[in-house]
Amino acid sequence: MRIINIKPIFKEVIWGGSRLKTDFGYDIPSDHTGECWAVSAHPDGECRVAGGEYDGMLLSELWNEHRELFGNYPSDRFPLLTKIIDANGDLSIQVHPDDSYAAVNENGSLGKMECWYILDCVENATIIIGHNAKTKEELEDMVRNDRWSELIREVPIKKGDFFQIDPGTVHAIKAGTLILETQQSSDITYRLYDYGRLQNGKPRPLHIDKSLDVIEVPFVERKAYETEESGWMRKLYSCKYYTVWKADLNGEEILKNEYPFMIVSVIEGSAEIDGTEYKKGDHFIIAAGTGDITFKGNAEFIMSAPAIA
Repeated sequence: MRIINIKPIFKEVIWGGSRLKTDFGYDIPSDHTGECWAVSAHPDGECRVAGGEYDGMLLSELWNEHRELFGNYPSDRFPLLTKIIDANGDLSIQVHPDDSYAAVNENGSLGKMECWYILDCVENATIIIGHNAKTKEELEDMVRNDRWSELIREVPIKKGDFFQIDPGTVHAIKAGTLILETQQSSDITYRLYDYGRLQNGKPRPLHIDKSLDVIEVPFVERKAYETEESGWMRKLYSCKYYTVWKADLNGEEILKNEYPFMIVSVIEGSAEIDGTEYKKGDHFIIAAGTGDITFKGNAEFIMSAPAIA
């Protein structure tokens, strides 16, 4: 099996909207749908294989029972998670732990390193990345005394921007932003501030102490430092968990898969890939040992692969 097609699942959230339907054609549960878990084997939202020999099988089952499809990658769980996020409202200001903190404090969970590709955003859009505290003491004082305007670092964004979000980075997606997120397979988020919103008449819980434990001080920005291009593919970022590329197809190209497996998301246009038609909103995994795969058409993709140890 060369290509494993994946059926996304969807999450309704307080800040969600309807662009997953209008922009991608997905059948979403409501107009408050904020997340498409496009390729996930996490127990909080598992995708299934769509079609082929393993049709209907959970991705975690495929991982456990047919590890050869993933190059026998040495991990006790499928390591990555791809999402599309539609922020119709502001997300909470939050932070994620690293592996060591999550293992001890979150029942053996992975930490959460992630990155964002901005698929679209409103004019003059911004996101929150980082903070302005110089010391742990100053950070705690700002948080405990609601000095949010002094603490939070807000930066302008445009379509096509890319941001790396390490564990310990204060961050938040703001209203009017559509992103594709590549992350470790983790669902651990510490909510630092939620604008005083109510859900079912109550404030959503905050995680102030854990947030203060894990926030990096001072903030160090992680630039998308990669400029390496291989024809139609541009490497956006590489870290110890993943490598991410933006690929622009105009005509015919060959993908040489040198990784245990690759995750591919079609973000614009359509293409014939290995003889099968794919369109915007489709997601699939290129299995191990596939060799060259032919892409034909006019389309844009975000691709990712796990780090090779």
